[in-house]
Amino acid sequence: MKQRFDRRYERSWTYLMRSFQSLPPTAQMVVLLVLLVGLLIAYLLGSRPSASPDGPGPASQGGTATGDILLCLWNFENLFDDQDDARRPVDEEYDNWFARQPDVRQLKYQRLAEVLLRFGGGRGPDIIAGNEVESRRAAELLRDELNRRLPPEAPPYEHIAMLELRDAGRHIAPCLISRFPLRQAQLLGRRQRILEVIATANGHDLVVINSHWTSQLSDKGDDPQRGRGAYASTIAQRCRHWFQQQPRIDLLLCGDFNTTPDDPLLEQQLGVLPYPPPQTDADTPRLVGLLRGKAPDAFGTHFFTGRLADGRHFSGPLIYDQIVVSTGLLDTLAWSCLPETLQVPADGLIRPGSRGRRPWRFGSPGDDPFGRGYSDHLPVLLTLRVQPPP
Repeated sequence: MKQRFDRRYERSWTYLMRSFQSLPPTAQMVVLLVLLVGLLIAYLLGSRPSASPDGPGPASQGGTATGDILLCLWNFENLFDDQDDARRPVDEEYDNWFARQPDVRQLKYQRLAEVLLRFGGGRGPDIIAGNEVESRRAAELLRDELNRRLPPEAPPYEHIAMLELRDAGRHIAPCLISRFPLRQAQLLGRRQRILEVIATANGHDLVVINSHWTSQLSDKGDDPQRGRGAYASTIAQRCRHWFQQQPRIDLLLCGDFNTTPDDPLLEQQLGVLPYPPPQTDADTPRLVGLLRGKAPDAFGTHFFTGRLADGRHFSGPLIYDQIVVSTGLLDTLAWSCLPETLQVPADGLIRPGSRGRRPWRFGSPGDDPFGRGYSDHLPVLLTLRVQPPP
């Protein structure tokens, strides 16, 4: 069979060559030109990168980014897993509730995934910085729910950074869920909810410090050794470490700070400047608060009713969930951020009939089961950009 095929192939090739040689020289040139153009078109079509209907997006293979990268910061409000861990009394209510009522637990994860996948053209954020997460198991359950709901063309979430904090008042901690590799995850400070992670895309590193500071209900924040003051001091010390290593380092601070961007604590202890920052030497590293000066009516992330740290009674939206970046993220080298893309979406996340910018919380076991929303905080979105591999 193979010999017959080879003989037929040889006869066909001989016939084609004789036909080609019988053509006039001008016709031979036209045939060769058509063949070269066809080969060129085939090469260009084969090497062209595919694009989704929403434009270029990230690819998770090898941490390679082919477009802008969407970051989402969100306090999930008591995200507990499916296991009864016999937590302290302050957490036992949610620990038992989520472990013993799978319908409630599933509703919580469905609601969070539903909102997250509204962003990024239906693919969801590429890096999710979450707070109030009970365990790594809880982060994995949310990742799995997201991956189940992803459209076929969207890269899955493959990477989680989460370290449980057992010695703090509550058993909740920050986490990162990412399409890009995460490494060197560690907790900073002593008994503090401060997670540091390095995210990598295109061979470029981004240091992310996600934290959840203590509440104003139990802490006035005026002592640098306690409460929010201690959080600011710990993070400031870590930033100095990174700035000494690399003045133009790409560093992003985010989290639920439980205080507003104009709190003097941020400027005095962290040295946070407003955006846009004043002109400084490019090699002099500084921190810039992207939400400083923003109106709470448009950028508020949490609704507070009660007395503030300064003793004033207050009822209204506050910007508690913040993003602070190093000046290295404001250049066009390696990683950069696009401050003009910063937003705090509220569509569908405010309880119907509610007055003001009040997030539609999921609530506690004793709340109305037919009125459960999402979280008592709103998400914060920021677009990042990473340069091609060096």
